[in-house]
Amino acid sequence: MSLSPPADGLDPAVAANVDADRAAASANPTGAAQAPSNWVLLDQLTEDRLWLLRQIDAGRWSELRLDLAALERELGQMLDQAREKLQTD
Repeated sequence: MSLSPPADGLDPAVAANVDADRAAASANPTGAAQAPSNWVLLDQLTEDRLWLLRQIDAGRWSELRLDLAALERELGQMLDQAREKLQTD
């Protein structure tokens, strides 16, 4: 059983992030890796959480529905806490 996104393509928001990462890499002639900001990482994790929620709601992985729903809720709470922490720092 695979948890990967459908083969028909990337979520448009994820594709935009990939394109932005490629553009940033090409704009860095030294080749040194640039770490994304914490806000960018939180946005990417939020997109992943929303993708998971859509998959659960669509009926994928029905035998794991309860566990995945609990994971999605915990991930949402963690992301909210991380955003609050970043705002206070």
